[in-house]
Amino acid sequence: MNFTSLGYFEVLARERNFTRAAEKLHITQQSLSSNIAKMERELGCQLIVRHVPLDLTYAGEVLLRYAATFREERDQMLQEFADISQNQRGILRIGIAYTRGRTILPDVILEFQKRFPLIQVQLVEDSNDVLHRKLIDGDVDLAIANFSDSLPGITLHEFYREEVVLLVARGLFESLYGDEADKRVRLFEEGDYSALADCPLILGGMDDLDGQIARNVLKREGIAHPHIVASSSNAETQLALAIRGVGACFCPVILARAALTEEQLSSLITLHLGETARYRIRFGYQDRSYQWSVIEAFMDVAKQIVHD
Repeated sequence: MNFTSLGYFEVLARERNFTRAAEKLHITQQSLSSNIAKMERELGCQLIVRHVPLDLTYAGEVLLRYAATFREERDQMLQEFADISQNQRGILRIGIAYTRGRTILPDVILEFQKRFPLIQVQLVEDSNDVLHRKLIDGDVDLAIANFSDSLPGITLHEFYREEVVLLVARGLFESLYGDEADKRVRLFEEGDYSALADCPLILGGMDDLDGQIARNVLKREGIAHPHIVASSSNAETQLALAIRGVGACFCPVILARAALTEEQLSSLITLHLGETARYRIRFGYQDRSYQWSVIEAFMDVAKQIVHD
């Protein structure tokens, strides 16, 4: 039994299908089956129940746990020796929400690649909550997300503060409130959000931070039946609709500045939602006996590139 065989077993356990697992591994189904059968002979235990979809036996569950531990130890060993030899190469898996990744990572990765040309950055894009789970499970090396103050087994470092604002086309706001449009803006800035009751809104998804903040604000203001004209988990789609005057959208300021031209930004009214719409974005990585220096290097580059 070797690391390769254990890796094959992990993929098979995840896919629960020989054909799909063999395709993922770029080997033949016969070769995969032969490797699993050899492991069963070596261990003297049946590891899988061969039906569709296949199941792991109790012995298979135990082996899967050991396989994950061996893989993590092997990866840490290789990373430590890479640091010792200063031969930095490999894959750095970064977990980040799609919108945030599109906004901040292009410049960060460009600078990082200049310093570490042999490191491949693999982006794992998902919702905030899913990224937490992927980090805990070891599916990413570093997550950039909004974290609670503590996460078991995870080290957190500050990155920057993010703010969600309400963006609405000037023409739409003026058509709704006429001569009182400027007064409504002032009231909004003073904490009077009653304008939300009449304004057509574009909301993010339930799993998206901007969508959660929007719904919390509406709930707090007692707006039980908001005028929702569209919803999308793609913040850039929301912005495109807002610019066209379809409705107001809740969007991180950092994304709006990155995605829109100066002319487009000036066509929108920016309404701030207070402290409840501000939150910390932090780096998170697993607590380990040895931390790959490349993770620290990526965080340093990101901090240099991205400012509050």
